[in-house]
Amino acid sequence: MRASLREIIVTLVLAVVIVFLIQTTVQSCPIVGSCMEPTLQEEGQRLLISKVVYRFHEPERGDIIVFYPPHKPQNTPPYIKRIIGLPGDTIEIEEGVVYIDGSQLYEPYVKNHANYTVPMRDIPENEYFVLGDNRPNADDSHNGWTVPRQDIIGKAWLSIWPLSKWGLAPNYSFEEQLASSISN
Repeated sequence: MRASLREIIVTLVLAVVIVFLIQTTVQSCPIVGSCMEPTLQEEGQRLLISKVVYRFHEPERGDIIVFYPPHKPQNTPPYIKRIIGLPGDTIEIEEGVVYIDGSQLYEPYVKNHANYTVPMRDIPENEYFVLGDNRPNADDSHNGWTVPRQDIIGKAWLSIWPLSKWGLAPNYSFEEQLASSISN
């Protein structure tokens, strides 16, 4: 009797530890709205967000991130956007074409281009310039705000629902984007 009680307690403690570890490392996040189409195509599509990846390295250009919108009340649901500009970068958008430190950014994930212009500006330290992939329909950094590092929840990692969308989130490295713009 005593041995089985000990096994039950050990099993319950292990279960609690496993649940705690999962909750501190990943989070499920639904897609709301159309600001990331066509990359994330369905209202209700669910992603797993890695909440620990940025403990090992800083956010990178091309990452799809989930964050608390800095220009909204604290109870506003998190946003999901793509990092375009890093701290210290100079960003400029001319008729929808993005330039980083004077180099045009190739963006294969954008199908619905915008025609807005954002004057040249420097991204402050510990802040990130983010844009939705569906540019005309996104509340993003082209509206004058950036994302403080501490407001980033995590990086989109895996699409888990619906099953037809199962797979890794399409994050792009800066090298891929620059190499493609040079060859085009």
